[in-house]
Amino acid sequence: MEMTKKELILSNIIHGEQQPPSSQSYFDSVNPSTGSVFAKIPASNKDDVDAAVYSAVEGASSWGKLTSAVRADYLRQIHDHILLHGQELAKLETVDNGWVIRETEYGLIPSLASIWLDAINAAISGTKGETINAGEDIVAYTIREPYGVVAAIIPWNAPLFTFTIKAAYALAAGNSIVVKPSELAAVSSLRYGELINEILPPGVLNVISGDGKDVGAHLVSHPLVDKISLTGSGATASAIARSTADSPKSMILELGGKSPHIIFDDAAIQQAAFGLTLNGIFTGNAGQLCVGGSRIYVQRGIYDEVIAAVRQIVSAEIPLGDTENPLSAMGPIANAAHYNKVRSYIELAKEEGAKVLIGGHSGGEVVHPDNPKLAHGYWLEPTLLEVTSNKLRICQEEVFGPVATIQVFDTEEEVLALANDTEFGLGAGLWTNDLHRANRLIRQIKSGSVWVNDFRRVGPELPFGGFKKSGFGTDSVAEFTRNKTVYVKINQ
Repeated sequence: MEMTKKELILSNIIHGEQQPPSSQSYFDSVNPSTGSVFAKIPASNKDDVDAAVYSAVEGASSWGKLTSAVRADYLRQIHDHILLHGQELAKLETVDNGWVIRETEYGLIPSLASIWLDAINAAISGTKGETINAGEDIVAYTIREPYGVVAAIIPWNAPLFTFTIKAAYALAAGNSIVVKPSELAAVSSLRYGELINEILPPGVLNVISGDGKDVGAHLVSHPLVDKISLTGSGATASAIARSTADSPKSMILELGGKSPHIIFDDAAIQQAAFGLTLNGIFTGNAGQLCVGGSRIYVQRGIYDEVIAAVRQIVSAEIPLGDTENPLSAMGPIANAAHYNKVRSYIELAKEEGAKVLIGGHSGGEVVHPDNPKLAHGYWLEPTLLEVTSNKLRICQEEVFGPVATIQVFDTEEEVLALANDTEFGLGAGLWTNDLHRANRLIRQIKSGSVWVNDFRRVGPELPFGGFKKSGFGTDSVAEFTRNKTVYVKINQ
């Protein structure tokens, strides 16, 4: 990473070294808080992809032969190294995609450390096979082997988190990896790759920046790539499936969501309101998360109370401001294209009959009239829309921003139908003191995760994945290894 007087200039990380793009072309990386360019990232091409994959092939041949204990020791060193550079990485993430510093520094970095720690243990425990009794003269067992080269496609909303959860477990399993961050937020990932390569042997982890249409497509369809792990949109997943149709590859797909948040009339209203807002959709990265609780259903008897509680929390607890200020609770939309998309959904919802209860205003000059520095940023207020039908597009399509709908319901059967009335199935929240009811709904909601009287709690101790069009598979050591069955005949 080089520093000019005004901008950072990043390079790809290939075979342990910083490599400028062969095209000598760069993309601008924009600070979404201000709308100004602060860095240059490689605009790579297919030649760079080939170089990264060939490096990974070489890296896999040696890395996969190491004992699990030796790999675990490398991962331990990475964990320690990342903590030493935590403040730097947190600031890069904040400036690059607008996620407020109080969450990147005090929440994100410790989360990354916990993933590396879990991978250290999983490098040994997660790669064990089994011995089977197949007869007196037969020795039968399974071996868990790495795939080889993993291609990891990561999104712009949480680059360091998704980078870590893919790389840590892929490496623990004995694979090498090529990470392709989004060209809309690649700065932190490229620097992360530099730091990790100060620990790893050359070729084991490579990072390449470029657009999805050319670089991403060439990477996932490359004949020497053995496994794909994507966190992204359904459209990207479909494109990958088409590109690999003639040469199928094993995949992990963590895709979009449209998570229901259900509040029954026996819930603790203030606790639920905090879960809906700060943990649910009005988050430090402006609701730009796949599992955001964007469809809120409230039982009729407490409907007005919940809206009042949400309104009070948004007013008092979610200040928008300079993302590097620890007091700021929510940042801007991460890039200009998505900013315009989210605003268009709000306008469409109003045309379809939705009523704006909270927020709805956008633009740095509107949201921050007293701060000229933020005038050109991609700012949008926390927005709550009242709807009377789940069929509106705002209720069916992933908006991926600080925008939620709220709708009244009367019965458990009614709200269950509403919750499942979506093509997605990533997460769901239930707020009730009736654990019998909660248990019934947990089993009937079609979702990969369900939280009761809590929301969006994740960790390496449990899997995180989706149902339906939210994808399949989880980033874990088990998913990054494949079982080989062995039968040995003992001659008498």
